[in-house]
Formats: sequence, C-alpha cells, structure tokens
Amino acid sequence: MNTTTRFKLSTMMFLEFFIWGSWFVTLGTFLGNNLKATGSESASVFGTQSWGAIIAPFIVGLIADRYFNAEKILGVLHIVGAILMYQMYNATDVSVFYPYVLGYMILFMPTLALVNSVSFNQMQDPEKEFSKIRVWGTIGWIIAGLLISFVFHWDSPEGIESGLLRSTFLMAGIVSLALGLFSFTLPKTPPKVSSTEKIKVGDLIGLDALKLLKDKNFAIFFISAILICIPLAFYYQNAGLFLADIKVSNPTGKMAIGQISEALFLLAIPVFFSKYGFKKTILVGMLAWALRYVLFAFGNAGDLSFMLIIGIALHGVCYDFFFVSGQIYTNSKAGERYKSSAQGLITLATYGVGMLIGFEVAGMITDTYKAANGAVDWKMVWIIPAGIAAAVFLLFAVLFNDKTKSEIEAKAL
Repeated sequence: MNTTTRFKLSTMMFLEFFIWGSWFVTLGTFLGNNLKATGSESASVFGTQSWGAIIAPFIVGLIADRYFNAEKILGVLHIVGAILMYQMYNATDVSVFYPYVLGYMILFMPTLALVNSVSFNQMQDPEKEFSKIRVWGTIGWIIAGLLISFVFHWDSPEGIESGLLRSTFLMAGIVSLALGLFSFTLPKTPPKVSSTEKIKVGDLIGLDALKLLKDKNFAIFFISAILICIPLAFYYQNAGLFLADIKVSNPTGKMAIGQISEALFLLAIPVFFSKYGFKKTILVGMLAWALRYVLFAFGNAGDLSFMLIIGIALHGVCYDFFFVSGQIYTNSKAGERYKSSAQGLITLATYGVGMLIGFEVAGMITDTYKAANGAVDWKMVWIIPAGIAAAVFLLFAVLFNDKTKSEIEAKAL
C-alpha cells in the first residue's frame, strides 16, 4: 500500500468515527435536557442504532456488493446523512427528531461495513495492515469528545443549560458532508458479487450459521452475548446523561478515556488468551461490566470522582474482553464455510436484538427511578445492570465448558 492510499484510508476512518463520536456520546444528555425526553423516548431514539444494524446487511448485501462501488455508496450515504443531521440540529421535539435519527442510523450503520470493505480491498496483508488504519477511527472518536468538552464547552453545565449540545449535530453534519465528498476520491472498490447471482436472505443476515447453535457451548455463548448487551445499553444510553446530571466537569472529554482504554486492551487480548484461555478471558469482560456499574452507583463528582474515572477506563476490558474475544471464538467454531455467516449472526444478535432489548430495559428502569421533579436515583439505575451482568457472569461460568481452548488460543495469536 502506497503512502497516498494509506493517508486516504486513515483519513476516511478518522472522519467516519469522528462523526459518530461527535453526537452519539452526548445524545442521552441532549435528549434529556434539550428535548425533555422520558426514559422510554430516549430508549426509542437509541434503539435506532439497533434497527440500523438489523437493516445494514441488506443495504450492503443487496446494493453495495452487487451494483455500485463501495466508495461511491459511502459518499452518497454520508451526503444524505449530512442533510438528516441538519434536520436533527433543527428539531425541537422528540417526535420530530425521531424520524430523522432513524433515517440517519439506517444509512450510517452500513457505512461501518463499507469503510472496512474499502480498506481491505487495498491490503495485501489485512491482519498486519488493518489495525494501523482502524486506529485512526478510535483517534477520531477521541478528538470529537475532546473538542466538545475542552474547546467548545458544549457539555459544560452552562452549555447544557443554554442548549448548546444541539451544535454537536451541526458539527457531525459538516464532517459527514466532508467525508461524503472525500469518499469519491477513495480507491475504487467495485462490487464483489455478480448482479445476476441469486440473492439468499439467509446469507445476508447469517442464518446459515444457526446450525452452530446445535453446539451446547456455542448456544450458551450466543445467549450470553445477547444478555450482556442489556447492561451495555445502559452505558450508551445513560452514562453521558449521568455524568452531566451529577455535574462532572468535561464529561464528554472524560468519556474519551474509554476509547483510549479500548485501544490499549485490544493489544492485551492475545496475551490473555494464551495464558488463561477463552472462558476466563470472557468472564473477566463480564465481571468488568458489573464492577463498572457498581463504581458508577457509588461514585460522585466530588471526592469519589476517581470511581467514575475507573468505571469509564474499564470500557476496554468490558468491550474488548467480551466482544472481540467472542468474535475470535465465533471464528474458531464456524470453520471456513460459515465464517462470514457466523459473524453476521453475532452482530445481528448483539447490536441488533440484544441492544434493542437493552435500550428498552434501560429506558424503563430510568423512568421507574425518576422522581416527579425530574431527579433520577442513579444508584438504582446502575445497580440493576450491575446485577444483570453478574447474573450473566454466573450463567456463563457454570454452563459453559468448551474444551477446544488450544484451538482458539492458536487462532488468537
């Protein structure tokens, strides 16, 4: 890969995740303060990510893989996304905001697969080259959070009170337009499947991989993956709102610690796999979810603020040790025939079904512990997902007993 191509792909990844990090981290705070949304209304808005994840395989599989170059579709989706972002910026009510965010997420979620497709198409050795390109996405997300907190101060108590968080959508829209136009300069990535080839819905969403559920241990992992997404949804939906509500300074910038942690712990997974195996690695990830929420429940913005920082920093363990380890495990169990289908099925189960359930549960719990004056009993809101994560931990610890550890370890290294 030449220097120009590497620069273009790195810039693409930076802008892709800068856009997502520009508005998604502060979405819960925006909904609660600017649009006065209830917990259930916020759940519906966050649930658009899940609907986007469910619909994305059809957009990529039916259109991108068959009829048009990936970089051109990427450009069109981001340009239309910029228009929707501007409408979200102007929205003053949840009922007006919702259709725009739903349309946006249906368009945005496929771009996550498209940027990978454009990148892989230019690589001779993806296993060595991709991480160096993908890391710029994490940097983009982090920079977005730092700008919001430390440069524009949109998430300061005064900024929130003044309604400045709506500006996050304007920033995301401008960058989305820039990426849309930039995408047409990216290396050409033509369709991989003939437009005349028969379409199988099962291939698009990974239904062929359902055969793997006949394996008891894979079925336990599959169910656990869906269940652990319930506490995960609490973090995405409530963490930003929680930190702003208890008056933590620069909450969006501090949440970027989670992305830094994610990048660092990604490097630790092969070492952990080789020493402890898959089951112990994934159990550490589950336990980290429970510990994180206990820290959130008992921490505060004053003398116990370090508990909140530790909770945020645990994001790398929570996410990498469960989800990345799970992808490696799924890859090892699927074999060559079902590799793509199995990964598609896990994505559909977690980011689709699991997160959709999780957002609804998080919204219901938040509404249950919200007083008439709008004050939220955050201790209970965090104790409940901590309990759910602990229950999933016990379920997996007792029932999962896969003996193919050495095979998985070998594939992880």
